[in-house]
Order: sequence, then C-alpha cells, then structure tokens
Amino acid sequence: MTGSIEQGTSQTRGNTHILHFLVRLPRPMEAVWPAFSTPEGLAAWFTSADVLEPRLGGAVTLRDLGAGHVTAWDVDRVAEYTVEGGGRIRFHLERDGEEGSALRFTHEFRGDGESEARWRARFHRLIEQMERLP
Repeated sequence: MTGSIEQGTSQTRGNTHILHFLVRLPRPMEAVWPAFSTPEGLAAWFTSADVLEPRLGGAVTLRDLGAGHVTAWDVDRVAEYTVEGGGRIRFHLERDGEEGSALRFTHEFRGDGESEARWRARFHRLIEQMERLP
C-alpha cells in the first residue's frame, strides 16, 4: 500500500477558515500515532513541538503556530491542539484495511497563516516518512 492524499477541501465562514484532508497512510494506526502525538513525530514532518503534554488539557507549543492546550486526546486515535494564533488542529486516525491508516485532518483558523498547498506539502513529507518505516 502506498500513501495518498485523497481529498482536500477549504471553506471560509466569516473570518474563519477550515481545511479538511483525508490522507491514507501505508502503516497501521499504532505505527502512525507517534507522528501526531510526540514532539519527535511532529518535528519529523510538520513543526517542532517545544512543549507537548500528551493528555487532555495538557500544554502544547507548536513552534510555527503558537502555544495552547490539548483539546482532545484519545490514545491511538485523536490528537487535537488548539493554539493561540494557530487555531485548532485535529488529527483523527482510523483503520484503513489490514495494514493502513486513514487520517481525517481538520485545521480551523483565522487569518491567512495557512494554506491548502502548505498542508499538502506537509502531508507528502508525512507519507514519505511512513513509507520509509520498516
């Protein structure tokens, strides 16, 4: 199985932008989860997490986006970070066949800080990283 970005949509409601992606990853959820839930995993494809307390309500600081809190946490399934200036970022994993995972991603933010193209580039890095895992 190879990874792919199945869809990406962008909506605007007032001054709030919402990006959604479905990303298929060629590894089981247990192998993919650290990419969203650990400082090392996030830094490998997205941005450095200077602070990450892996629990609901824990502190988080994402270098390119800002500081905030973990607003959803379900081990091996959901990590959501809400950061000042960077909005809400949600990673929701689901099983995808025998060996794969599907990431349902949402980024809700205000302003012009992010773009669909920028997230696509990040997800391509994530897919490449997952394809290199043993």
